[in-house]
Amino acid sequence: MIVLVAKYHCKEGKGDEVQTYLNQMKPLVEEHEPGCGAYFANRSQDNPDMFLLYEQYKDEAALEDHRETPHFKEIIEGKIVPILEKRERELFTLVD
Repeated sequence: MIVLVAKYHCKEGKGDEVQTYLNQMKPLVEEHEPGCGAYFANRSQDNPDMFLLYEQYKDEAALEDHRETPHFKEIIEGKIVPILEKRERELFTLVD
């Protein structure tokens, strides 16, 4: 299993817009990506312009498939990334 943890630092005042886009993304991932076991977007309680995403993928191929979907390209790359100050991502593997 591959776990992706991402932090989205939005441009000031763009948190509501990013939340709207993330709410559009979740059902598309659940419907079209059988290799994704979990897709959770969380908004900071202290900073409304910061989000933490937690995603689980069956394997590396499922993660790559996610990045190639039309909804990832349209919503994440096309709408969210342009209104971020910074995006941090880390990959983890399950400890047995």
